[in-house]
Amino acid sequence: MIISLLNQKGGVGKTTLAINLAGALAKQGARVLLIDADPQGSALDWVAAREHPAPFAVVGLPRPTIHRELPSIAEGFDHVLIDGPPRVTDLARSTILASDLVLIPVQPSPYDIWAADEIVKLIAEAIVFKENIKSCFVINRKIANTAIGRDVREALEIYPQPVLNATIAQRVVFAEAAARGLTVDELDANSMASQEIAALLQELTGVLS
Repeated sequence: MIISLLNQKGGVGKTTLAINLAGALAKQGARVLLIDADPQGSALDWVAAREHPAPFAVVGLPRPTIHRELPSIAEGFDHVLIDGPPRVTDLARSTILASDLVLIPVQPSPYDIWAADEIVKLIAEAIVFKENIKSCFVINRKIANTAIGRDVREALEIYPQPVLNATIAQRVVFAEAAARGLTVDELDANSMASQEIAALLQELTGVLS
Protein backbone atom coordinates (compact mmCIF):
# COMPACT_ATOMS: atom_id res chain seq x y z
CA MET A 1 0.00 0.00 0.00
CA ILE A 2 1.04 3.57 -0.67
CA ILE A 3 0.05 6.09 2.00
CA SER A 4 0.86 9.77 1.72
CA LEU A 5 0.61 12.24 4.56
CA LEU A 6 -0.45 15.63 3.29
CA ASN A 7 -1.76 18.96 4.45
CA GLN A 8 -1.11 22.28 2.77
CA LYS A 9 -0.64 23.75 6.24
CA GLY A 10 2.79 23.15 7.75
CA GLY A 11 3.51 22.04 11.29
CA VAL A 12 0.72 19.47 11.58
CA GLY A 13 3.00 16.53 12.37
CA LYS A 14 3.18 14.82 8.97
CA THR A 15 6.79 13.75 9.34
CA THR A 16 6.32 12.38 12.85
CA LEU A 17 3.37 10.27 11.76
CA ALA A 18 5.09 9.09 8.57
CA ILE A 19 8.21 7.97 10.42
CA ASN A 20 6.32 6.17 13.16
CA LEU A 21 3.86 4.49 10.80
CA ALA A 22 6.80 3.30 8.69
CA GLY A 23 8.42 1.96 11.85
CA ALA A 24 5.23 0.15 12.88
CA LEU A 25 4.98 -1.51 9.46
CA ALA A 26 8.65 -2.51 9.56
CA LYS A 27 8.12 -4.03 12.99
CA GLN A 28 5.57 -6.37 11.38
CA GLY A 29 8.30 -7.64 9.07
CA ALA A 30 7.35 -5.61 6.02
CA ARG A 31 9.85 -4.02 3.65
CA VAL A 32 9.04 -0.32 3.95
CA LEU A 33 10.13 2.73 1.99
CA LEU A 34 9.64 6.25 3.33
CA ILE A 35 9.83 8.94 0.68
CA ASP A 36 10.66 12.41 1.95
CA ALA A 37 8.85 14.62 -0.57
CA ASP A 38 9.08 17.72 1.60
CA PRO A 39 11.78 20.14 0.39
CA GLN A 40 12.55 20.79 4.07
CA GLY A 41 13.86 17.21 4.33
CA SER A 42 12.86 16.49 7.93
CA ALA A 43 12.71 12.71 7.46
CA LEU A 44 16.21 12.76 6.02
CA ASP A 45 17.35 14.77 9.05
CA TRP A 46 15.78 12.09 11.27
CA VAL A 47 17.82 9.37 9.56
CA ALA A 48 20.98 11.44 9.94
CA ALA A 49 20.38 11.65 13.70
CA ARG A 50 20.36 7.87 14.11
CA GLU A 51 23.25 5.90 15.58
CA HIS A 52 22.17 2.65 13.87
CA PRO A 53 20.58 1.84 10.49
CA ALA A 54 16.88 2.65 10.26
CA PRO A 55 14.38 -0.24 10.22
CA PHE A 56 13.11 1.06 6.86
CA ALA A 57 14.57 2.80 3.82
CA VAL A 58 14.34 6.59 3.45
CA VAL A 59 14.91 8.50 0.21
CA GLY A 60 14.40 12.14 -0.69
CA LEU A 61 12.22 12.88 -3.71
CA PRO A 62 10.89 16.45 -3.54
CA ARG A 63 9.93 16.53 -7.22
CA PRO A 64 6.50 16.85 -8.89
CA THR A 65 7.11 13.58 -10.74
CA ILE A 66 6.63 11.19 -7.82
CA HIS A 67 3.61 9.49 -9.40
CA ARG A 68 5.71 8.62 -12.47
CA GLU A 69 8.91 7.68 -10.67
CA LEU A 70 7.43 5.71 -7.78
CA PRO A 71 6.82 2.37 -9.55
CA SER A 72 10.54 1.89 -10.22
CA ILE A 73 11.70 3.36 -6.90
CA ALA A 74 9.27 1.25 -4.86
CA GLU A 75 10.15 -2.04 -6.54
CA GLY A 76 10.92 -4.65 -3.91
CA PHE A 77 9.08 -2.88 -1.09
CA ASP A 78 5.80 -3.99 0.50
CA HIS A 79 4.65 -0.55 1.60
CA VAL A 80 5.47 3.06 0.80
CA LEU A 81 4.92 6.09 3.04
CA ILE A 82 5.23 9.55 1.48
CA ASP A 83 5.90 12.53 3.73
CA GLY A 84 4.33 15.21 1.57
CA PRO A 85 5.09 18.91 1.30
CA PRO A 86 3.12 21.88 2.61
CA ARG A 87 2.30 24.76 0.27
CA VAL A 88 3.82 23.19 -2.87
CA THR A 89 0.84 22.53 -5.09
CA ASP A 90 2.45 20.70 -8.03
CA LEU A 91 4.38 18.42 -5.70
CA ALA A 92 1.26 17.77 -3.61
CA ARG A 93 -0.72 16.84 -6.72
CA SER A 94 1.94 14.37 -7.79
CA THR A 95 2.01 12.88 -4.28
CA ILE A 96 -1.77 12.41 -4.30
CA LEU A 97 -1.70 10.71 -7.70
CA ALA A 98 0.97 8.31 -6.43
CA SER A 99 -1.14 7.27 -3.42
CA ASP A 100 -3.65 4.60 -2.56
CA LEU A 101 -4.60 6.60 0.53
CA VAL A 102 -4.05 10.22 1.51
CA LEU A 103 -3.91 10.69 5.28
CA ILE A 104 -4.56 14.30 6.33
CA PRO A 105 -3.24 15.12 9.82
CA VAL A 106 -5.20 17.90 11.53
CA GLN A 107 -4.37 19.48 14.86
CA PRO A 108 -7.17 20.54 17.22
CA SER A 109 -7.18 24.10 15.94
CA PRO A 110 -9.64 26.13 13.86
CA TYR A 111 -6.72 27.18 11.64
CA ASP A 112 -6.10 23.55 10.70
CA ILE A 113 -9.76 23.00 9.91
CA TRP A 114 -9.86 26.02 7.61
CA ALA A 115 -6.56 25.10 5.96
CA ALA A 116 -7.81 21.56 5.23
CA ASP A 117 -9.98 23.01 2.48
CA GLU A 118 -6.92 23.34 0.22
CA ILE A 119 -5.86 19.70 0.37
CA VAL A 120 -9.48 18.51 0.06
CA LYS A 121 -9.76 20.46 -3.20
CA LEU A 122 -6.49 19.02 -4.51
CA ILE A 123 -7.71 15.49 -3.76
CA ALA A 124 -10.98 16.19 -5.59
CA GLU A 125 -8.98 17.33 -8.62
CA ALA A 126 -6.77 14.24 -8.53
CA ILE A 127 -9.71 11.84 -8.34
CA VAL A 128 -10.67 12.93 -11.86
CA PHE A 129 -7.49 11.20 -13.06
CA LYS A 130 -7.35 8.36 -10.50
CA GLU A 131 -10.78 7.38 -9.21
CA ASN A 132 -9.75 4.91 -6.51
CA ILE A 133 -7.76 7.29 -4.29
CA LYS A 134 -8.98 7.10 -0.71
CA SER A 135 -8.52 9.86 1.85
CA CYS A 136 -9.25 10.51 5.50
CA PHE A 137 -8.43 12.82 8.39
CA VAL A 138 -6.54 11.90 11.56
CA ILE A 139 -6.59 14.16 14.60
CA ASN A 140 -2.98 14.65 15.62
CA ARG A 141 -1.45 16.26 18.72
CA LYS A 142 -4.75 15.99 20.55
CA ILE A 143 -4.66 17.41 24.05
CA ALA A 144 -5.60 14.65 26.48
CA ASN A 145 -8.68 14.98 28.68
CA THR A 146 -10.15 17.89 26.73
CA ALA A 147 -13.22 18.21 24.56
CA ILE A 148 -11.36 19.99 21.78
CA GLY A 149 -10.68 16.75 19.90
CA ARG A 150 -14.40 16.04 19.77
CA ASP A 151 -15.06 19.59 18.58
CA VAL A 152 -12.54 19.22 15.77
CA ARG A 153 -14.13 15.94 14.70
CA GLU A 154 -17.50 17.64 14.43
CA ALA A 155 -16.05 20.63 12.57
CA LEU A 156 -14.42 18.37 9.98
CA GLU A 157 -17.82 16.96 9.01
CA ILE A 158 -18.09 19.78 6.45
CA TYR A 159 -15.63 17.80 4.30
CA PRO A 160 -16.37 14.52 2.46
CA GLN A 161 -13.39 12.72 4.01
CA PRO A 162 -14.10 10.60 7.10
CA VAL A 163 -12.28 11.23 10.38
CA LEU A 164 -10.51 8.17 11.77
CA ASN A 165 -11.42 6.95 15.23
CA ALA A 166 -7.75 6.58 16.13
CA THR A 167 -6.21 9.80 17.42
CA ILE A 168 -2.66 10.75 18.32
CA ALA A 169 -2.15 12.76 21.51
CA GLN A 170 0.38 15.49 22.15
CA ARG A 171 3.15 13.56 23.92
CA VAL A 172 6.72 14.52 24.81
CA VAL A 173 7.96 11.07 23.79
CA PHE A 174 7.47 11.94 20.10
CA ALA A 175 9.94 14.83 20.38
CA GLU A 176 12.34 12.78 22.52
CA ALA A 177 12.36 9.97 19.97
CA ALA A 178 12.79 12.31 17.01
CA ALA A 179 15.76 14.05 18.62
CA ARG A 180 17.57 10.70 18.79
CA GLY A 181 16.52 9.52 15.34
CA LEU A 182 14.21 6.86 16.79
CA THR A 183 10.59 5.85 16.42
CA VAL A 184 8.51 5.99 19.59
CA ASP A 185 8.36 2.20 19.52
CA GLU A 186 12.15 1.98 19.51
CA LEU A 187 12.35 4.42 22.41
CA ASP A 188 9.56 2.83 24.47
CA ALA A 189 7.50 0.02 22.95
CA ASN A 190 5.08 0.13 25.89
CA SER A 191 4.35 3.84 25.67
CA MET A 192 0.89 5.23 24.98
CA ALA A 193 2.36 6.90 21.89
CA SER A 194 3.46 3.54 20.49
CA GLN A 195 0.01 2.09 21.19
CA GLU A 196 -1.66 5.02 19.44
CA ILE A 197 0.50 4.58 16.34
CA ALA A 198 -0.34 0.86 16.28
CA ALA A 199 -4.07 1.64 16.54
CA LEU A 200 -3.78 4.19 13.73
CA LEU A 201 -2.00 1.69 11.48
CA GLN A 202 -4.61 -0.96 12.18
CA GLU A 203 -7.42 1.42 11.23
CA LEU A 204 -5.62 2.55 8.06
CA THR A 205 -5.14 -1.07 7.04
CA GLY A 206 -8.88 -1.57 7.47
CA VAL A 207 -9.66 1.45 5.30
CA LEU A 208 -7.50 0.05 2.50
CA SER A 209 -8.75 -3.52 2.73
